[in-house]
Amino acid sequence: MFIWQVATLSPQVGIKFSIPTQFNPKSRPPRRMAYRSSICRKRRLLKIFGSQLKSWEIEQTHMRFLDSFKRTPTLRLKALRESPGLTQEIIDNPQKSIGPIEKGFDAFEEMRHRFLSFKKDKYLENLEHYQTLARGQAPKFMVIACADSRVCPSSILGFQPGEAFVVRNVANLVPPHENGPTETNAALEFAVNSLEVENILVVGHSCCGGIHALMSMQDEMSSSSSFIKSWVVVGKAARLRTIAAVSDLNLDQQCRHCEKESINRSLLNLLTYPWIEDRVEKGMLSLHGGYYDFADCTFEKWTLDCKGCRPKVAGEYSIKNREFWS
Repeated sequence: MFIWQVATLSPQVGIKFSIPTQFNPKSRPPRRMAYRSSICRKRRLLKIFGSQLKSWEIEQTHMRFLDSFKRTPTLRLKALRESPGLTQEIIDNPQKSIGPIEKGFDAFEEMRHRFLSFKKDKYLENLEHYQTLARGQAPKFMVIACADSRVCPSSILGFQPGEAFVVRNVANLVPPHENGPTETNAALEFAVNSLEVENILVVGHSCCGGIHALMSMQDEMSSSSSFIKSWVVVGKAARLRTIAAVSDLNLDQQCRHCEKESINRSLLNLLTYPWIEDRVEKGMLSLHGGYYDFADCTFEKWTLDCKGCRPKVAGEYSIKNREFWS
């Protein structure tokens, strides 16, 4: 004899399914038992964090889960044993249920689910590794990337926890040593002197708003009350070099050129820090540039040839080991 209680699987999309609260292992439900779903069968698109999910695709996934649930006794028994968990919580506290996505999307509720998924699928599956990280870090890379939300180094390049020490700022700029303290060179000092990273990677990207602001400035850049303008002026050398090289191109094309040029200027600025220059000369540290084009998902990587650089003379540089990943 089956007694069914209704439980919500995913409040955001309004999926509902039935879980037995009483189960007799010797009996089975009718072979063609119908499972109810509250999903609307209209093929409307549900927008969740910028992605689009078709409701009929969600329903297919939902039904595959139910079919697996029906055919696997261990799942049913596990659900029965753990009834004080998710199922019982929903039964006891129905007022906490979240309505369909049309009535409002709770970003933090989604974030909570993502965290719990991370804990279950990654943290607990690699518990020994994460416990080792809790005792200390020894990354091989320091990454300086843009703060742009579309450019996450860990997602793009697959860095796992403990592999890269990352600092992000507007336009992925590295100020020269003489500019004084900033959060970027504070992070550099820690990464190079304390963590002793072996590689510094400066990652720029397409359609960079910070570079566009830099290229839109007037030649005579007076003091500004704008924090953005006061910061991106760090890239003035890249701007001037870009104008000298491609002044005949339109602004968008100039920006694309400057996006790469600013990476190389930042690599040269790294050599103005004595403790970075010292480790580079000893072969203990390498400086790399990277450019991510998210319009066509390509990545260009290169290494600064420090032996061919004369930044203190005329800002000259050469690069090597250029690669294009597509």
